[in-house]
Amino acid sequence: MSDPGKKKPPISAQDLYNLRLITDCQLSPDGEQVVFCVQRVDEENEKKYTNLWIVPTAGGQPRQFTHGDQVDSHPRWSPDGSQIAFLSNRGDVDQPQIYLIPLGGGEAHPLTDMKGEFDTFAWSPDGQQLVCQFRQKDQEAIEREQDEHQKELGVVARHITRVFFKLDGGGYLPQERWHLWTIDAQSGQAQQLTSGDVYDEIEPTWSPDGKEIAFCSNHSPDPDLDPDAMDLFVIPAAGGEVRRIETPLGPKAKPSFSPDGAWIAYLGHEGRGQWWKNTRVWIVPAQGTGEARNLTASFDVSVASGTINDLPGHLPLLPPAWSKDSDRLYFQVTHHGNTTLQAVEWANPETGLERMVGEEGVVGAFNFDREQTRLAYFHADMTDPGQVWVREVSGGTVGAPRQLTQVNSSLLQARDLGQIEEAWFEGSAGNDLQGWIIKPPGFDPTRQYPSILEIHGGPRVQYGNYFMHEFYALAAHGYVVHFCNPRGGLGYGEDHAKSIVNNWGTADYEDLMAWADLVQALPYVDPDRMGVTGGSYGGYMTNWIIGHTDRFRAAVTQRCVSNLISMYGSSDFNWDIQSEFGDQPPWENVENYWRQSPLKYIGRVKTPTLVIHSEQDMRCAIEQGEQMFVALKRLGVETEMVRFPDEPHGLSRGGRTDRRIVRLNHILRWFDRYLKPEQGSG
Repeated sequence: MSDPGKKKPPISAQDLYNLRLITDCQLSPDGEQVVFCVQRVDEENEKKYTNLWIVPTAGGQPRQFTHGDQVDSHPRWSPDGSQIAFLSNRGDVDQPQIYLIPLGGGEAHPLTDMKGEFDTFAWSPDGQQLVCQFRQKDQEAIEREQDEHQKELGVVARHITRVFFKLDGGGYLPQERWHLWTIDAQSGQAQQLTSGDVYDEIEPTWSPDGKEIAFCSNHSPDPDLDPDAMDLFVIPAAGGEVRRIETPLGPKAKPSFSPDGAWIAYLGHEGRGQWWKNTRVWIVPAQGTGEARNLTASFDVSVASGTINDLPGHLPLLPPAWSKDSDRLYFQVTHHGNTTLQAVEWANPETGLERMVGEEGVVGAFNFDREQTRLAYFHADMTDPGQVWVREVSGGTVGAPRQLTQVNSSLLQARDLGQIEEAWFEGSAGNDLQGWIIKPPGFDPTRQYPSILEIHGGPRVQYGNYFMHEFYALAAHGYVVHFCNPRGGLGYGEDHAKSIVNNWGTADYEDLMAWADLVQALPYVDPDRMGVTGGSYGGYMTNWIIGHTDRFRAAVTQRCVSNLISMYGSSDFNWDIQSEFGDQPPWENVENYWRQSPLKYIGRVKTPTLVIHSEQDMRCAIEQGEQMFVALKRLGVETEMVRFPDEPHGLSRGGRTDRRIVRLNHILRWFDRYLKPEQGSG
């Protein structure tokens, strides 16, 4: 046992090797058990492995269900609860397949033998089949892998014919599209339901009688040039003619049949290129005989899972879940620093939203048992990367939460994270804003500390009550770390999100400076030792800030945006970024893009600035960071560049662990150089 009088060490960059992450959880149909995924890092080979674990909902010790150095993910219970289907690369590290494992014991066995990429899949109501979203591997790639000489030579050329041809973290996209397949649960025989080289069919879901499958697809002439023209479709489960369900124009996702089969719920909003709009819950008659209804139109909240942190993505956006009697829908809501689970009655949405899980923090995967007497869910907060919880349900009302797992508890109980406080304040336009301050471990209110302002990416996400390893690691080195949610982000209504459309660097900059004013005035913050950093859109804002003020002694710009003109087409967002900037391409209004580009103001910069970028970043291409670095060098501003090979945009979250640690150490090195006096107590 630990000595209660002994001083706890702070968290370190090296602790990234020690953290275990829950990446999914699924409640069994009888409500007796939860299967969940736990990811770990092998420090010796830098690989990440994931295994399945099971914990009883009545309480008790979780037990590891699958073993081995592989990635087992996406577990899904069969309707009778006798077995679990899951994805695994245990047979081929580069080619996951769907496996089945009996609950009562026995070895997992592969159900599929397909070449390509699996995404979502689901059991049919009778347990006889699975439907999956699958993208076949290009025949050219298959042939190259089968020929050792060609395999060694690698790709000779890429023939690009579509506008969206790459995806950050996924690389260059294959010629094949996502299509729907059914898999026989006994024989593994696969049947392709949809085909074609123009349209993707995604997010399939079964009708309650198992006769039909609903899905989302964009059937405009060139979906890449009209990405928000997403529609709902239904196809017979045995294959056949596809029928389109009439819905308002706009992006759509996560369809879900009501248990009585009368309705299909989905998430989306109306219009093209209006990224600032709240995502809403909609329902539409499953037979296409009536208009779609927006159930959350009266509430200025977004149905989203957009609270971010710096650990690998385990806060998925889930389809709306129906009550057993088809009267209510349950869904995530991102608002004021939290992601909660809420409900609405579809027949009377004006009665309001009801919070099912509303504690401070974030709700990820959630699901009910067959009789909806229990609710299991993933929940994380500012001091815990996430656990599995369960609640009893009666008459649509949930009971008290019970924690089923203690992943990372021994590690975090042995660490001093520092003190955290929340602060609401007034922005420059009289707007209410929310922020947080982390004080260093061993905080002494009589001292003055250097500080670091962290700025989130997106921009349409939010910081909030969600564990941020980086923030604690910086605070552990004697920094006051502070962060807020300026206008332009998610979680504070449509006006808040819309305020920077075609005006980046305006309201957001004003709010960040109001927050910096508040923090600077704190008696324990040294006004002469303030630093600023951020990644992606946060990198954009870091670049913008150093071009508009000298108040910060040092800056670190990460995976940044610097030049909106050259970002057009070089990002995997491609041409569609013009939706944010007057819906005009640069050649029609180059000054508008330049007006909002930090590079325009680079000549004013005096702040020593470290540039960090990943070489395989397809969201904000590395040329964005290179332009900053070269310009700062040319201007004589103190600068360095740190580049990470083979890493995408999300290095800080899901990158190789040794590279994440090196990244953190470079950030600390830079801030220590400029924010701590040479005698150095900090």
